[in-house]
Amino acid sequence: MKHVIIHTDGACKGNPGPGAYGAVLVCGDHRRELSAGYRLTTNNRMELRAAIAALELLIEPCDVELHSDSKYLIQAINQQWIDGWLRRGWVTSDKKPVKNRDLWQLLIAAMAPHKIRWNWVKGHAGHAGNERCDELANIAVAHGDLLEDTGFVVAGE
Repeated sequence: MKHVIIHTDGACKGNPGPGAYGAVLVCGDHRRELSAGYRLTTNNRMELRAAIAALELLIEPCDVELHSDSKYLIQAINQQWIDGWLRRGWVTSDKKPVKNRDLWQLLIAAMAPHKIRWNWVKGHAGHAGNERCDELANIAVAHGDLLEDTGFVVAGE
């Protein structure tokens, strides 16, 4: 299996508001950067989209080290929140519907072929990979050609 290091970050100007993600993938001497911006979304959705987009780029099963500053993302995996959500039919332990279910389902599918170690890094603390992803996300949201986050629903709609 190829060893791939992935750094991801999501950003939002307001929460909800315009947002974007950035990701950096490194495999040996190869490096790929990606980002996309969305007109109306949340920070958590952008954190999830970053991981999904990066994993979906891998064309074969890989040994992955994924680094994110999102405790929401990392804890859902490492503390097996997802396993509980699946067992309970996408309901949290306090009997509420899981937020961002559409993206969690995409993430589960994107994770399936890979062996992944999920690592939390402190954001805005000088971690080069995280800083670059933050920069990519901020460039994408400032660019102005923003996509629709079709799964995002404003509370009360």
